[in-house]
Amino acid sequence: MSGVERVLLCGTGPVSIQLAVILKMHLNCHIGLAGRESVRSASFYASLEQSQQQMQVTIQNEKHRPLAGECQVDRVFKGYSTIEGEWDTIILAVTTDAYIDVLQQIHERFIKQLKCVILVSPTFGSSLLVRQYMLERNAAPEIISFSTYLGDTRWMHEQPSNKVITTGVKKKVYIGSTVPSSGYVQRLCELFERLHISLAIMSSPLEAETRNISLYVHPPLFMNDFSLEAIFGELGVQTYVYKLYPEGPITPGLIRSMRSQWQEIQQITDRLHIQGMNLLQFMTDDNYPVRLESLSRQDIEQFVQFQPIHQEFLLYIRYASLLIDPFSQPDAAGSYFDFSAVPFRRIFTNREGELDVPRMPKEDYYRIKIIQGIARYVNVDCPTIDHFIATYEAKLQEVTRLYTDQRLSTAFVIQSFQQDIDMICNGLTVY
Repeated sequence: MSGVERVLLCGTGPVSIQLAVILKMHLNCHIGLAGRESVRSASFYASLEQSQQQMQVTIQNEKHRPLAGECQVDRVFKGYSTIEGEWDTIILAVTTDAYIDVLQQIHERFIKQLKCVILVSPTFGSSLLVRQYMLERNAAPEIISFSTYLGDTRWMHEQPSNKVITTGVKKKVYIGSTVPSSGYVQRLCELFERLHISLAIMSSPLEAETRNISLYVHPPLFMNDFSLEAIFGELGVQTYVYKLYPEGPITPGLIRSMRSQWQEIQQITDRLHIQGMNLLQFMTDDNYPVRLESLSRQDIEQFVQFQPIHQEFLLYIRYASLLIDPFSQPDAAGSYFDFSAVPFRRIFTNREGELDVPRMPKEDYYRIKIIQGIARYVNVDCPTIDHFIATYEAKLQEVTRLYTDQRLSTAFVIQSFQQDIDMICNGLTVY
């Protein structure tokens, strides 16, 4: 099928390497790769040159064998402005807040020839943002959004190179296109079947973008006083993202705000005529299951019909049930795998010598500000979302005052993202 044949991957992270290997091995695509030139990407480009543009993916779990392999990319572009040639499809494998920045660096004549733009891990509204950008340049490619990236892929030796390892793979991913009965989507469904990943087709890219668990759990888990102190404060006792207080941030109050934020997003999707979702079912069936002794099928499937206090109880039970991996094999002492022991990452000095914020919550800040902007546009009150943002921005300002003698990255700047919000809301007129 034409389309998924000449594919240009934008981004120089582990995700691009995994996708390049999949597309080369399973679809025999002509693959190009483009990224920005930076201190961070220098070692990546150097390792590509030394290996004659070979890339390698290894796996942690043998059942993910279809994702392992190696390939040689056909073209490498250092800097998005250097892209040339004919490419049917571009895949944006960069952070969601960088989509417009990347597209602005690509020549318009290249943009106008595109037939398809695929967003690997967008946020709610990303497809509208990209579509508006294209329309403003008299381009109308098909826009496809995945709900999220298909797994967890990282550098093999921590430093950027041509080798990565995929440590986890999702059971189910959602996809939506601006074109009904899309041939591209059909081809991608066939590909995901080979990878043993369920790919559910939604009615639009925007609907697929609502099926990202990070939208619902990251703001409450990271934008609270406990978590922000763990990320930005002085080094103290190690604490963990998914543990109950005092080992982690999870309290009945945090669960209450998680449920409230889900309800606020539901009100937004209702206004946009997008089908809402059962949060507990999404968590257990599409993400991490728990044993039926902890949550019954009836509790899971009837979750949306329960009173708020009942919903909060079940969400708390869900997190308590995943303190250990309930499906792991216990050791001789009866200890199960410590599933919830995901340590908070602290602020760090990046390769440019600036103090920087970890990906979580830096990316979540963009995500939640976009949702807040959409909520205001469709006249939905979102006090919980407003509170998360106010708490996070207050911490950024506090830390900025503390580190006056140190260079800070742009992650410490209070931002409105108003230009992106305006473009997204202009695109919402079709809903």
